[in-house]
Amino acid sequence: MTSDESKHGRYFGPNWFASVMGTGIVATAGSSLPVHVPGLRTFALVVWVAAAVWLVVLAAATGVHWLRNPTLARSHVRNPQMSHFYGAAPMALLTVGSGALLVGKDLIGERAAVDLAWVLWTLGTVGGLFTAMSIPFLMFTQLRVEPDAAFGGWLMPVVPPMVAAATGALLIPHMDPGTGQTTMLYSCYAMFGMSLVASLIIITMIWSRLALYGTSGTARVPTLWIVLGPLGQSITVAGLLATDAALAVDEHIADGMSVFAVLYGVPVWGFAVLWIAIATALTTRTLRRGMPFALTWWSLTFPVGTFVTGTTQLALHTGLPAFRVAAAIAYIALLSTWVLVAVRTFRGGRQGVLFATPAAGPIRAHKDSPAPDPAQNQSPAAHPAQKQPPAADPAR
Repeated sequence: MTSDESKHGRYFGPNWFASVMGTGIVATAGSSLPVHVPGLRTFALVVWVAAAVWLVVLAAATGVHWLRNPTLARSHVRNPQMSHFYGAAPMALLTVGSGALLVGKDLIGERAAVDLAWVLWTLGTVGGLFTAMSIPFLMFTQLRVEPDAAFGGWLMPVVPPMVAAATGALLIPHMDPGTGQTTMLYSCYAMFGMSLVASLIIITMIWSRLALYGTSGTARVPTLWIVLGPLGQSITVAGLLATDAALAVDEHIADGMSVFAVLYGVPVWGFAVLWIAIATALTTRTLRRGMPFALTWWSLTFPVGTFVTGTTQLALHTGLPAFRVAAAIAYIALLSTWVLVAVRTFRGGRQGVLFATPAAGPIRAHKDSPAPDPAQNQSPAAHPAQKQPPAADPAR
């Protein structure tokens, strides 16, 4: 333990900003849900305010942490687990910015909401592009990565450009017609591709690790839900950009973007449903074996929220009632997990357990031991034709 840790006893990492993401997505998903529920918009507004206030609190706490514990704060970027969560802060900014445009305008007015969204989008986009480049660079050059190290957290630094594309799409209608709108549209598509390709590479590595090594059986297991984040968010971005494409490009190109939103969104939505089933099974298995609570449980919120917003976009672009029903069901699941995780976070923060220094060393993945083969347990006499192996030489 370093002198900073022993003096203050507080471990405050960038993973705390995942709680802003998980809270903010409840507001954005609820405000755009394709099912009318009385009072839902007011509820979404209250949650957005809570997310915005919590963002300010965490930003201030981060500043204090860097001032009081500079050595510990700088060490996060060298931690093979924690460094990836630097992507949470840009996404927290972008999530609150999207909420300002979708529901925050009801409270602060449209002009103030647009101005706030521009500020948060600029900060979040710059920060997200930086993490998307710098954290993989550190992985490639300095961080020690074990063969079984791939986990959902690896997606955190590369997903922010996708979230920036979603917020940017919401800003397009508030821009003056012309080159600026067109540039924003294509920039959002570029960030969409940047994040999508990197995410697909990492998702493949996570699948490979699960097949070769299994899960960790620890509180890291909920990070498997982060895989749902780029899937749901990419469907959301494709739908949002298609909606506003006619404002910025030729109608024929805009029509093609609308077609792409469906032809891309529906197949990816299908894989997202498959991943939900896999992640649910693995998470339930670990819970039954005594998975402790940790901030990684916030992985059960934002990714599910992006699945809700992506399903909402498919409902709007296809007109199918099935997608509306699916979005409503997913939103109920999101609310349930958000309440659970928020309560546990409040309790854990008050007790101080969430500020404890994490265990040192890599987290190992493993599989269950296979059931013994009855044939192998039979005595050699049962198989007289089987030749006995030679006895080991004790001198060796």
